[in-house]
Amino acid sequence: MARNKDMDRSGEGLKIGRAVKELRHKKQITLQDLAAKTGIAKTILDEIENGDVVPPVATLLKLAKAFNVGMASFFEEETADMKISVTRSGERVKIRRRPHHHHEGEVDYIYESLETHKADKHMEPLLVEFQPVDTGEMVFTNHEGEEFIFVLEGRLEFRTDDRVERLEPGDTIYFESDINHGFRSLDGKPARAIAVVWSKV
Repeated sequence: MARNKDMDRSGEGLKIGRAVKELRHKKQITLQDLAAKTGIAKTILDEIENGDVVPPVATLLKLAKAFNVGMASFFEEETADMKISVTRSGERVKIRRRPHHHHEGEVDYIYESLETHKADKHMEPLLVEFQPVDTGEMVFTNHEGEEFIFVLEGRLEFRTDDRVERLEPGDTIYFESDINHGFRSLDGKPARAIAVVWSKV
């Protein structure tokens, strides 16, 4: 049985940083220009390109918008314009934070792209594993678009600047993702959910 690909620094799987750098060169955009277009610090962009930082979904969405490509462009060497796309379980790409390593702007959860072939899709389906953290350690983010979350297992807490919702398995939440938001699992163990992210083009 094929195994899911994990992003890491060892050369196995696909390299998000290399894809970002290649797209930037292809579009003839400088790091400074990309920072201005995305609102992501130039130092963070440089570390992403060098493979020192594993970027979260919100960062990839901002980069995809700046390059006018789909998120699949960061996971596959070649993507295609197609009416129907099937992604087999062994073809999915899993992105996780490296053990014992945390860096500003880096992913603080595990996410798995459930569709990696279609270049021009408007929705990004993901399988996400949220980690248990204290409220003071939560990472908040925002980006254009909307999100839908369906909790599969564990208990998940959703927070904005002025609202807290606790979600049980089978619960869903749909929200406009330009609000500052963050998640954490409860009960000291990870929570898993299906997330569908729509980003405005």
